[in-house]
Amino acid sequence: MILKRILNTLFLFITLFSFSQENLYTSFSIADNLKQHANAVVRLNKTDIVLESSRNMLVTEKRIVTVLNKEGNDAINAYLYYDKNVNIKTLEVLVYNNFGKVIKKIKEKDFRDVSAVSGGTLYSDSRVKYLEYTAIKYPYTIEFNSEYETNNTAFINSFSPVNEYFLSIENSSYTLSFPEELSIRKKEKNIEGFKVNKDVSPTKIYYEIKDILAIKPEEYSPNFSDVIPKVMFASKQFTLEGVSSVVENWNEFGTWMYHDLIKNTHDLSAGTIMMVQALVKNEPDDVAKAKRIYEYVQNKVRYISVQVGIGGWKPFNASEVDRLGYGDCKALTNYTLALLKAVGIESNYSVVFAGDSQRSLEKDFAGMQGNHVILNIPNKNENIWLECTSQKLPFGFIGDFTDDRDVLVISSEGGKIEHTKKYNPDESLQTINGLCTILNDGSLDAKVSVNSKGIQYNDKYWLETEPERDLDVHYKKRWKYINNMSINSIDIENDKQTVELVENIDFQANNYTKKVGNRMLVNLNVLNRNLHIPDRYRSRKLPLKINRGFKDVDEVEISLPTDYNIESLPKGQVLETDFGSYITEISAIDNSKIKYKRTFIINDGEFPKEDYAAFRTFYKEVSKLDNAKVALIKK
Repeated sequence: MILKRILNTLFLFITLFSFSQENLYTSFSIADNLKQHANAVVRLNKTDIVLESSRNMLVTEKRIVTVLNKEGNDAINAYLYYDKNVNIKTLEVLVYNNFGKVIKKIKEKDFRDVSAVSGGTLYSDSRVKYLEYTAIKYPYTIEFNSEYETNNTAFINSFSPVNEYFLSIENSSYTLSFPEELSIRKKEKNIEGFKVNKDVSPTKIYYEIKDILAIKPEEYSPNFSDVIPKVMFASKQFTLEGVSSVVENWNEFGTWMYHDLIKNTHDLSAGTIMMVQALVKNEPDDVAKAKRIYEYVQNKVRYISVQVGIGGWKPFNASEVDRLGYGDCKALTNYTLALLKAVGIESNYSVVFAGDSQRSLEKDFAGMQGNHVILNIPNKNENIWLECTSQKLPFGFIGDFTDDRDVLVISSEGGKIEHTKKYNPDESLQTINGLCTILNDGSLDAKVSVNSKGIQYNDKYWLETEPERDLDVHYKKRWKYINNMSINSIDIENDKQTVELVENIDFQANNYTKKVGNRMLVNLNVLNRNLHIPDRYRSRKLPLKINRGFKDVDEVEISLPTDYNIESLPKGQVLETDFGSYITEISAIDNSKIKYKRTFIINDGEFPKEDYAAFRTFYKEVSKLDNAKVALIKK
């Protein structure tokens, strides 16, 4: 009787375990709340990392993802980067239909195997194997199994359960095992409020998180990396490309990078050194010399894309860039540094998270971070920052690609965290001056001058090299509220000395006004109406973040049709909020001319989610006031 009871219990356990496992392969078992807003659901993501020593690491991953619709295909993430330091042991995929039945088995040889480099071959040994699968029917489930061994231990995968919007997580776990003689540092981010289990011992760290609901993107929200749960790891003792190091803080990290990865790459030939010294010999100061060298680099080399962390952290030798005429961000930055060094100018290789999201390096967690490299030139009390991959940006202008964020500046003395240039609203200034004439038939003639600086310059400097046909399309789109528009002339001046873009446009438009009986209604804001109203959210989930502010100042003189007089003139308006301000001044010069002045400012900053409705209301009110009209009556 006892034996029978034991066997029955064992049978029940095996049945329940089998049923539980099968449940991971069908969408029927996904909780309704996990399906809400989700294109895919991670059923299980199990990562096991064995750090056998500072010179060897084994990484194993099992990832089961149910894809609910076509948009969820990207959530599979069935790929593996590799190079000469990575030995792939397992790489396979099983595809299940919605009833949990295997419909396809994909082995390593069936994965696409391509270079991880685009636009060049400096790092041709860096490759990626990825799954290329076309679904026949949705939902379906993918099981991705991978295992690889590497002697690069500088990069320890983070515990990052969520890596995109519209993705729910049923269960994600992470185990890091290591010998006791290794010192492991970790940093938790945004894990409060989630179902987290963790266990930390002298030789093992374990994290598990369950039931993370899909996040919908919301306009004007913080960086995705600042709202999702994540745990970062780093070993004090590690090896990269065969070089062993001990690093615990950013100063030590910078010292290691400079001496082991950068110092011995500045091998310019004697001829190049003489050439660059001759190039700057008549320049009056170091800034002028640096500017001349930056322009020389822009004219000489071209950029190829290799991601930091894929193509390696060591920059290509300056002599090779000089010979080839191309390189990635590391190579071009290092080449510029070497040229500056040849004329006695100090500059520093700097690691950054690039992109318009303004993501900063974690200043309290030294380790392999960043995806891009720029150059820092100390200049008295103000740093000069150079984007060495651009052939168009003016000297000292970095725009929204690397502005306003913490970066690692590396010198022979070590590493330190510095903050890149922040463009305040007054610096990101657009000034419009216009002369507009309204004719008796309601048509419009306009002569416009637009001057843009700061981030507003960044938004437009590329216009200088656009063909005339594309410019015609651009301006008709910019002033899309003006129907029947015909452009007579366009003149664009890109002043790289002052970092200003000046656009002079002459255009006309038929039927600009609205006629009602013997009256004519004329919209006073001819040249800069706000058409943007932030999206509405019934239940805002994320805080409000305005990454960059700006300032618009418009002054337009409007000549009225000779057959009409002013009947009523709208009053000027003033709006003041925490998010910005809006001021209009409207005055009649005489009965035939009106002067329209407008100042619109948006402040950058972070605000609680409860403020979003007021922010949206401010934009709506600006849009409404931008449609203010003057009533004219026929003489």
